[in-house]
Amino acid sequence: MRLTGILLAKQVLSREEILKIRATHLHPNVTKATYYKNPLVVRNASMQWIYDTTGKKYLDFFGGIVTVGVGHCHPKVNEALINQINKIWHTTSIYMTEPIHEYALKLTSTLPGNLKVLYPVNSGSEANDLAIMMARAHTGNFDIIALRNGYHGMSPLTMGLTGLSTWKQIAPNSSGIHHAMNPDVYKGLWGGANCRDSPVQVDDRSCTCAVPGSTCEAANHYLKQLEEVLMYSVPQKKVGGFFIESIQGVGAVVQYPKTYVKKAFELIRQNGGICISDEVQTGFGRTGDNMWHFEDHGVIPDIVTMAKSIGNGFPMAAVITTPEIAKSLSAVNHINTFGGNPMAGAVGLAVLEVIEEEKLQQNAKKVGTHLLTELGKFRSEFRMVGDVRGKGLMIGIELVDNRETRHQLPLDKINNIFEDLKEAGLLVGRGGYFGNCFRLTPPLCIKMEDADMALDKFRQVFSRHDA
Repeated sequence: MRLTGILLAKQVLSREEILKIRATHLHPNVTKATYYKNPLVVRNASMQWIYDTTGKKYLDFFGGIVTVGVGHCHPKVNEALINQINKIWHTTSIYMTEPIHEYALKLTSTLPGNLKVLYPVNSGSEANDLAIMMARAHTGNFDIIALRNGYHGMSPLTMGLTGLSTWKQIAPNSSGIHHAMNPDVYKGLWGGANCRDSPVQVDDRSCTCAVPGSTCEAANHYLKQLEEVLMYSVPQKKVGGFFIESIQGVGAVVQYPKTYVKKAFELIRQNGGICISDEVQTGFGRTGDNMWHFEDHGVIPDIVTMAKSIGNGFPMAAVITTPEIAKSLSAVNHINTFGGNPMAGAVGLAVLEVIEEEKLQQNAKKVGTHLLTELGKFRSEFRMVGDVRGKGLMIGIELVDNRETRHQLPLDKINNIFEDLKEAGLLVGRGGYFGNCFRLTPPLCIKMEDADMALDKFRQVFSRHDA
């Protein structure tokens, strides 16, 4: 069965009823997370488009928080799920079904080195939680290092790993977890004009990165800060692991100096730890050059965590590691009830096939480079555009009220721009501690004309607000 076109499902609840139920019967944090003064009530979606209950059409440039990778309701993915649910939904791993085994073989074939063992779970938080356990079990060391401004989830354990106070509850969550200085070349202490792996660089800092044979001064300064954490905050040569997003997502699409990740991995391994790449947002071809953005950093991690685009919106995630590290966890029982269910295996396999068949990784590079290049010009056109950064279709636009100090644009102005973009039919995300960075992470199926449409909408809205 193949689904095509737009499904016009009967609406059971009115908009007013939905808003009332949300306010009275869903947790306050669900309500708090709701975007827009006039919240969007979605009726249906198709590929890069979302439709509200009035039939209004929106270009989706956030992809369900970096989750809809191949397009809303992609026909092939829909068909794979429908076919599977007509056979069997759930057994847990106590019985064997074909989909997860076929999927494990296909997924691990996309990763380099000896990253050949899959542990299926259901969310990015679960994946990172399990990766912490694996790191500690394998090394016999307890202490974990992450970066300030990083986001790795909201379970009690991954909340400690996350380096943003806006995502931390008042509860024990950081035992044995330490945060190193974030190597942010735009707002950090050090950075230069050639530091980022991006078509767009910081435009008001100089550095020696482009000089043949030179070392990146910014990277070396930030590595020194990581060294100090190793010297003063953890037992000597007894690190459990190092977590890093290949590009920080929730923290506002922050990219590091080009050599930082590779040298940081070397430091961690010299101190007894293993290295974990969080590809929850950057994976599955989003950044264009490679399937996994850690490859662009020239590293092979010991563990990779992935979620979001892995299922195109279906709740699934994974931890991939080496046979040796995987074996370290097997001394005691460990099971995930829903991880690797037949539906997830079928959906995950279909997603991988679509990425390959439709050349979506290559499209992400082509369309993303165009978007970044054109958005980069906004810095000279609009005073409030402080920085544009990213790679492929993971893009950030940081808005400021002072280009020299990089001080964030006031929240009320950010909110007004955000609302106007929605009214113009363009849906984007928000990121950063102050919420002043627009995050652009559309489905990888967007076309060049969609990119140009988005650029026009940005220009129209920014023109009205750039004082």
